[in-house]
Amino acid sequence: MEITEHNTESVPTGQDNYYAGSLNNKESDDRPGKTEISTEKGQTQKKGVRFWAIIVAICVAGLLTALEATITSTALPTIISDLGGADKYVWVVNGYFLTMTATQPLFGQLSNVFGRRWPTIIATAAFILGSGICGGADNIATLIAGRAIQGIGAGGINVMVEIIVCDLLPLRERGNYLALIFGLIAVGTALGPFFGGLIVQHTTWRWVFYLNLPVGGFALVLLVLFLRVKYQKETALATKLGRIDCLGDAIFAGSIVSTLIALSWAGTLYPWSSYHIILSLLLGLLGLVGFLIFEGSKFSLNPTMPIHLFSNQTSLTAFILTFLHSVVTMWALYFLPVYFQGVLGSTPSYSGVQLLPTILILVPFAATAGSLLAKFGRYRPIHHIGYALMTIGFGLFSLLDENSSTAKWVIFQVIESAGAGLIIPTLLPAVQAELTDADNALSTATWAFIRSFGLIWGTTIPAAIFNNRFDELSARISDAAVVAELTGGKAYEHATRTFLETLSNDTRAQVVSVFSDGLRRTWQVAIAFSAFGFLLVILQKEVPLRKELETEYGMTEAKKKSEKVPPTDENLQTEAQI
Repeated sequence: MEITEHNTESVPTGQDNYYAGSLNNKESDDRPGKTEISTEKGQTQKKGVRFWAIIVAICVAGLLTALEATITSTALPTIISDLGGADKYVWVVNGYFLTMTATQPLFGQLSNVFGRRWPTIIATAAFILGSGICGGADNIATLIAGRAIQGIGAGGINVMVEIIVCDLLPLRERGNYLALIFGLIAVGTALGPFFGGLIVQHTTWRWVFYLNLPVGGFALVLLVLFLRVKYQKETALATKLGRIDCLGDAIFAGSIVSTLIALSWAGTLYPWSSYHIILSLLLGLLGLVGFLIFEGSKFSLNPTMPIHLFSNQTSLTAFILTFLHSVVTMWALYFLPVYFQGVLGSTPSYSGVQLLPTILILVPFAATAGSLLAKFGRYRPIHHIGYALMTIGFGLFSLLDENSSTAKWVIFQVIESAGAGLIIPTLLPAVQAELTDADNALSTATWAFIRSFGLIWGTTIPAAIFNNRFDELSARISDAAVVAELTGGKAYEHATRTFLETLSNDTRAQVVSVFSDGLRRTWQVAIAFSAFGFLLVILQKEVPLRKELETEYGMTEAKKKSEKVPPTDENLQTEAQI
């Protein structure tokens, strides 16, 4: 099949349009750079094999990155037992999140400079390479290095997946496809611990990583064959490199590293009150503030995170709602297993089964929200209903204890997960509603970073609350040795069936009771987060979503051999064979 790849030099670049304010609802049909997706009557063009091949590839890649984010949680004890390095175990998990979060804005800018194709392919290849290094690791340092490379790939994949969807589809249609992608990501995140437990139980832990090689390779082949999109080609490498915000990226990466180190150490290596944590966290957060100031200054000519992305009320509100949604979604996904294992005494693999109501409900409700968004173009009512259901769900979670019936925790999960699912595909369109399609890459990368940043806080905040509440209630446990083992920030990591089985019946009942009450406080704080999101939706404006796509990065069109396009300096044609 012949694909013609255009060099649209006559089209204003996304960089030129960085400060292009808000978009008028009325659009003419003769503006350059527009990729026609809908006719004037709103009829959508038929999507071909190449479109669906791209969608399949990015869905597979996104699912793999989500699985890797959590699959090590149940496999980690076996891995550490084999490789050693128990004092460095936290970096097997956090090394992945650190590089993933720090590189996301950079990939957004790289996609504007080098196009969407190669950053996506390189990110996928990096993820596969990191997986191979992890699977073959014979010491903890090699494993951590592999996880860091995996994280770089995951950061690029997560951003590029969303950018590609924005390039291929107009704003009104994106919800349907984002629902599919984010639904799969949520499934991967939730089922990761379950699959990790199964793998280490029935085979070697190395298959936790080796499984990514054939599946990721399949996605990579599809991307190489079918991902052909237009972009602004500049022959001079110096010109391309000059468009990268190197200083801004350095400030951002340093700030993120400092912040995530603090969050990784807090409650494990050092207490929250330690100067190690306070200083590192303060430097990181101040660095992020400094980064935003720099991005808005005259010294940043090509900002990675332009301030105008936050300049309108709708986008700013949607960014905050994204952070809150990520926090409370991870809150539920990480602490429902704590309830199942630490209170009900389930095994890690069975707790994955008990979490199925969340997974089975989240995906169809996300799909429903995407369809409603495409049909009616309204996101505010969906956000209100979603945050209301999540608030109610967390309130119901606070009623759970060791005597709760199966029906209760199933129904409560259904309510909370329905709310979370409704919100998933509608946040990015809300962010982009008052921005132009020229801002797709940078707004998507910024949104992806905020989402990932929220996921990290979604485990850190509830863990701190749970541990602190456990310490407050620890006097109810009669065994002083058990109290010493669980207090001081160690309750969360011991909320497992394996630990409970080491206790006497009386002590076990006391510990389970304190675990249950600690979780109750955790759920109560989650109510406040989701309720704040519900109130914040009031500040959102309902901006009509565009039905047409205006971008220089749309999918290249196949040319008939009989078609002759005269070569000019302004419209160079490159023929590529697939």
